[in-house]
Amino acid sequence: MPTTAATGMTAEEFYDWANRPENDGRRLELDEGEVVEMPSPGEVHAYVCGFVVRVLTEYLIRRRSGYLLTNDCGLIVRRRPDTVRGPDIMLFLENRTLDQMSRGFCERVPPLVVEVFSPSDRPGRLNRRIDQYHRRGVALVWVVYPEERTVNVCRPDEFPKVLDETDELTGNGILPDFACPVRDLFGFPDLPPTAPTPRPSPAPKRPRKGPRK
Repeated sequence: MPTTAATGMTAEEFYDWANRPENDGRRLELDEGEVVEMPSPGEVHAYVCGFVVRVLTEYLIRRRSGYLLTNDCGLIVRRRPDTVRGPDIMLFLENRTLDQMSRGFCERVPPLVVEVFSPSDRPGRLNRRIDQYHRRGVALVWVVYPEERTVNVCRPDEFPKVLDETDELTGNGILPDFACPVRDLFGFPDLPPTAPTPRPSPAPKRPRKGPRK
Protein backbone atom coordinates (compact mmCIF):
# COMPACT_ATOMS: atom_id res chain seq x y z
CA MET A 1 0.00 0.00 0.00
CA PRO A 2 1.33 3.50 -0.76
CA THR A 3 2.19 5.57 2.30
CA THR A 4 1.74 9.33 2.50
CA ALA A 5 3.02 12.18 4.64
CA ALA A 6 1.67 15.73 4.62
CA THR A 7 4.46 18.04 3.50
CA GLY A 8 3.06 20.81 1.29
CA MET A 9 6.20 20.55 -0.89
CA THR A 10 6.71 22.17 -4.25
CA ALA A 11 7.99 20.03 -7.12
CA GLU A 12 11.45 21.58 -6.77
CA GLU A 13 11.58 20.96 -3.01
CA PHE A 14 10.37 17.42 -3.57
CA TYR A 15 13.11 16.78 -6.15
CA ASP A 16 15.81 17.89 -3.73
CA TRP A 17 14.29 15.92 -0.86
CA ALA A 18 13.76 12.72 -2.88
CA ASN A 19 17.40 12.76 -4.01
CA ARG A 20 18.84 12.85 -0.50
CA PRO A 21 21.05 9.84 0.32
CA GLU A 22 18.59 8.55 2.95
CA ASN A 23 15.90 8.28 0.26
CA ASP A 24 18.02 6.31 -2.18
CA GLY A 25 16.10 3.38 -3.67
CA ARG A 26 12.65 4.59 -2.61
CA ARG A 27 9.86 5.05 -5.20
CA LEU A 28 8.33 8.41 -4.42
CA GLU A 29 5.71 10.69 -5.98
CA LEU A 30 4.13 13.98 -4.96
CA ASP A 31 0.34 14.24 -4.89
CA GLU A 32 -0.97 17.78 -4.22
CA GLY A 33 2.03 18.56 -2.03
CA GLU A 34 2.02 15.22 -0.17
CA VAL A 35 4.80 12.67 -0.53
CA VAL A 36 3.55 9.23 -1.59
CA GLU A 37 5.77 6.15 -1.40
CA MET A 38 4.97 3.40 -3.88
CA PRO A 39 5.96 -0.29 -3.61
CA SER A 40 8.52 -1.52 -6.11
CA PRO A 41 6.94 -3.40 -9.04
CA GLY A 42 7.69 -7.05 -9.69
CA GLU A 43 9.25 -9.04 -12.47
CA VAL A 44 6.12 -9.28 -14.67
CA HIS A 45 5.73 -5.49 -14.62
CA ALA A 46 9.36 -4.97 -15.65
CA TYR A 47 9.12 -7.64 -18.36
CA VAL A 48 6.11 -6.01 -20.02
CA CYS A 49 7.64 -2.53 -19.70
CA GLY A 50 10.64 -3.81 -21.64
CA PHE A 51 8.48 -5.01 -24.55
CA VAL A 52 6.47 -1.78 -24.64
CA VAL A 53 9.75 0.16 -24.80
CA ARG A 54 10.94 -2.13 -27.62
CA VAL A 55 7.78 -1.52 -29.69
CA LEU A 56 7.88 2.26 -29.17
CA THR A 57 11.63 2.48 -29.82
CA GLU A 58 11.21 0.66 -33.14
CA TYR A 59 8.45 3.13 -34.04
CA LEU A 60 10.65 6.15 -33.27
CA ILE A 61 13.56 4.65 -35.20
CA ARG A 62 11.32 4.18 -38.26
CA ARG A 63 10.17 7.82 -38.16
CA ARG A 64 13.70 9.02 -37.24
CA SER A 65 12.33 11.43 -34.67
CA GLY A 66 11.27 11.43 -31.04
CA TYR A 67 12.43 9.93 -27.75
CA LEU A 68 11.23 8.03 -24.68
CA LEU A 69 11.50 8.80 -20.98
CA THR A 70 11.36 5.70 -18.78
CA ASN A 71 12.18 4.44 -15.26
CA ASP A 72 9.42 6.46 -13.55
CA CYS A 73 10.85 9.83 -14.64
CA GLY A 74 8.96 12.53 -12.74
CA LEU A 75 6.32 14.44 -14.72
CA ILE A 76 4.88 17.62 -13.19
CA VAL A 77 1.15 17.35 -13.82
CA ARG A 78 -0.09 20.16 -11.56
CA ARG A 79 1.05 23.33 -9.80
CA ARG A 80 -0.27 24.91 -6.61
CA PRO A 81 -0.52 22.38 -5.05
CA ASP A 82 2.22 20.56 -6.93
CA THR A 83 1.78 17.00 -8.18
CA VAL A 84 4.60 14.91 -9.65
CA ARG A 85 3.81 11.51 -11.15
CA GLY A 86 6.25 8.86 -12.36
CA PRO A 87 4.79 7.26 -15.50
CA ASP A 88 6.32 3.99 -16.60
CA ILE A 89 6.91 5.36 -20.11
CA MET A 90 6.49 8.75 -21.81
CA LEU A 91 6.81 9.26 -25.56
CA PHE A 92 7.68 12.54 -27.27
CA LEU A 93 7.56 13.02 -31.05
CA GLU A 94 10.10 15.83 -31.42
CA ASN A 95 13.87 15.41 -31.30
CA ARG A 96 15.82 16.63 -28.30
CA THR A 97 19.49 16.23 -27.38
CA LEU A 98 20.87 15.11 -24.05
CA ASP A 99 22.07 18.65 -23.34
CA GLN A 100 18.50 19.89 -23.74
CA MET A 101 17.15 17.55 -21.07
CA SER A 102 16.16 18.96 -17.69
CA ARG A 103 18.26 17.96 -14.69
CA GLY A 104 15.02 17.96 -12.68
CA PHE A 105 11.51 16.71 -13.35
CA CYS A 106 9.92 16.89 -16.79
CA GLU A 107 7.45 19.75 -17.43
CA ARG A 108 6.93 19.14 -21.17
CA VAL A 109 3.66 17.41 -22.04
CA PRO A 110 4.11 14.03 -23.77
CA PRO A 111 1.49 13.01 -26.33
CA LEU A 112 1.57 9.46 -24.91
CA VAL A 113 1.89 8.08 -21.39
CA VAL A 114 2.03 4.33 -20.74
CA GLU A 115 1.24 2.76 -17.37
CA VAL A 116 1.72 -0.98 -16.78
CA PHE A 117 -0.72 -2.20 -14.15
CA SER A 118 0.81 -3.59 -10.95
CA PRO A 119 -0.81 -5.69 -8.19
CA SER A 120 -0.49 -2.72 -5.82
CA ASP A 121 -2.54 -0.47 -8.14
CA ARG A 122 -6.14 0.28 -7.23
CA PRO A 123 -8.80 1.36 -9.77
CA GLY A 124 -9.60 4.61 -7.94
CA ARG A 125 -5.98 5.71 -7.68
CA LEU A 126 -5.27 4.65 -11.27
CA ASN A 127 -8.25 6.62 -12.59
CA ARG A 128 -7.03 9.64 -10.63
CA ARG A 129 -3.63 9.38 -12.30
CA ILE A 130 -5.18 9.11 -15.76
CA ASP A 131 -7.38 12.14 -15.07
CA GLN A 132 -4.33 14.11 -13.91
CA TYR A 133 -2.48 13.23 -17.12
CA HIS A 134 -5.40 14.33 -19.27
CA ARG A 135 -5.82 17.58 -17.33
CA ARG A 136 -2.14 18.28 -17.92
CA GLY A 137 -2.72 17.89 -21.66
CA VAL A 138 -1.65 14.29 -22.33
CA ALA A 139 -3.76 13.25 -25.31
CA LEU A 140 -3.31 9.48 -25.10
CA VAL A 141 -2.81 7.10 -22.16
CA TRP A 142 -2.32 3.35 -22.49
CA VAL A 143 -2.90 1.20 -19.43
CA VAL A 144 -1.38 -2.24 -20.03
CA TYR A 145 -2.70 -5.20 -18.03
CA PRO A 146 -0.16 -8.08 -18.05
CA GLU A 147 -2.39 -10.72 -16.43
CA GLU A 148 -5.32 -10.13 -18.81
CA ARG A 149 -2.99 -9.27 -21.71
CA THR A 150 -5.16 -6.30 -22.60
CA VAL A 151 -4.65 -2.56 -23.15
CA ASN A 152 -7.04 0.22 -22.14
CA VAL A 153 -6.77 3.13 -24.57
CA CYS A 154 -7.76 6.31 -22.70
CA ARG A 155 -8.60 9.60 -24.43
CA PRO A 156 -9.90 12.77 -22.72
CA ASP A 157 -13.69 12.83 -22.34
CA GLU A 158 -14.08 9.33 -23.80
CA PHE A 159 -14.75 5.93 -22.29
CA PRO A 160 -11.63 3.71 -22.34
CA LYS A 161 -11.40 1.31 -25.25
CA VAL A 162 -10.30 -2.20 -24.24
CA LEU A 163 -8.11 -4.12 -26.70
CA ASP A 164 -7.05 -7.75 -26.37
CA GLU A 165 -4.31 -9.80 -28.00
CA THR A 166 -6.33 -10.28 -31.18
CA ASP A 167 -6.62 -6.51 -31.75
CA GLU A 168 -4.33 -3.94 -33.33
CA LEU A 169 -3.09 -0.99 -31.28
CA THR A 170 -2.89 2.28 -33.23
CA GLY A 171 -1.80 5.85 -32.56
CA ASN A 172 -5.40 7.14 -32.51
CA GLY A 173 -4.42 10.15 -34.60
CA ILE A 174 -1.81 11.13 -31.98
CA LEU A 175 1.10 8.93 -33.10
CA PRO A 176 1.30 9.21 -36.90
CA ASP A 177 1.47 5.86 -38.72
CA PHE A 178 1.82 3.83 -35.51
CA ALA A 179 0.27 0.36 -35.46
CA CYS A 180 1.21 -2.93 -33.84
CA PRO A 181 -0.53 -6.10 -32.67
CA VAL A 182 -1.44 -5.91 -28.97
CA ARG A 183 0.25 -9.27 -28.42
CA ASP A 184 3.63 -7.68 -29.27
CA LEU A 185 3.48 -5.83 -25.91
CA PHE A 186 3.65 -9.14 -24.06
CA GLY A 187 6.41 -11.00 -25.88
CA PHE A 188 8.30 -11.36 -29.12
CA PRO A 189 6.24 -11.41 -32.33
CA ASP A 190 5.42 -14.79 -33.80
CA LEU A 191 8.33 -15.80 -35.98
CA PRO A 192 8.16 -18.23 -38.92
CA PRO A 193 9.40 -21.69 -38.01
CA THR A 194 13.00 -22.30 -38.87
CA ALA A 195 14.12 -25.35 -40.76
CA PRO A 196 15.78 -27.93 -38.54
CA THR A 197 19.54 -27.90 -38.61
CA PRO A 198 20.74 -30.86 -40.71
CA ARG A 199 22.72 -33.38 -38.80
CA PRO A 200 26.18 -34.15 -40.10
CA SER A 201 26.45 -37.43 -41.98
CA PRO A 202 28.14 -40.14 -39.94
CA ALA A 203 31.66 -40.97 -40.94
CA PRO A 204 31.89 -44.12 -43.09
CA LYS A 205 32.85 -47.19 -41.13
CA ARG A 206 36.19 -48.66 -41.91
CA PRO A 207 36.00 -52.31 -43.01
CA ARG A 208 37.16 -54.78 -40.42
CA LYS A 209 40.24 -56.71 -41.24
CA GLY A 210 39.89 -60.44 -41.22
CA PRO A 211 42.07 -62.69 -39.03
CA ARG A 212 45.63 -63.18 -40.14
CA LYS A 213 46.38 -66.58 -41.63
